[in-house]
Amino acid sequence: MSSYGERLAAVTAARGRLCVGIDPHASVIEAWGLEYGVAGLEAVARGMVDALGDVVAVFKPQSAFFEAHGSAGVAVLERTIADAQATGALVIVDAKRGDIGSTMAAYAQAYLADGSPLAGDALTVSPYLGFGSLQPALDLAHATGRGVYVLARTSNPDGADVQTAVGEGGRSVAQAIVDAATAANELSGQGAVGLVIGATRTDAGCDVSRFNGSILAPGIGAQGGTIQSLATIFGPATGHVLPSASREVLLQGPDRAALRDAVARLTPA
Repeated sequence: MSSYGERLAAVTAARGRLCVGIDPHASVIEAWGLEYGVAGLEAVARGMVDALGDVVAVFKPQSAFFEAHGSAGVAVLERTIADAQATGALVIVDAKRGDIGSTMAAYAQAYLADGSPLAGDALTVSPYLGFGSLQPALDLAHATGRGVYVLARTSNPDGADVQTAVGEGGRSVAQAIVDAATAANELSGQGAVGLVIGATRTDAGCDVSRFNGSILAPGIGAQGGTIQSLATIFGPATGHVLPSASREVLLQGPDRAALRDAVARLTPA
């Protein structure tokens, strides 16, 4: 069984390092000329995969926009994940789950277990109940060859209130998360633990020069981040960065050619 890190390296070598977010909120669905509802949700989400599945390395469906439609929306998420994986792309389910004990283990089963219809190739997780609370997800990711992306330095301004706070030993909270993720990858040798660090900042806000996994960098395009700024933000870790664009691509739909042009324009050289 190949690891998540190995599969990510292979698909990005073939298709380029771009993650396309699938965030079908009301304004996007309506911009596609559709009525907001489950049918519009499905047309946008699965339409994105149909148009781009052969050229995009990674899709990142945002679970909340599907959950907003109840069980029917979750069923659309399941079909979207299956569609994307059938194209050879990887799927990061952006659900930002985080809890303790048996609850975290249940989240892991939902998104990281073989046979679960919600299981992608990786899951975004929140470490703010303590990095150790993520252990059930890390364990299952390692067992099934999947990955987790841990929120470290997010793109929203309010994140700084927590993430730049200085804790024991003089490290910021974000740096402690980076260091814990690095140690987890060193221990497993799989590179399954990634970080989420926003691409909308002037610098990463933490030292990632030793980090040994994938860095998901949301915020390219509509949020102000650029492909050109990645080297300035991440320095020697730029090669580990998976930039993510959502609205900058989504709003080109439903025109297939325009969607593909946006992906070509945003994919790092």
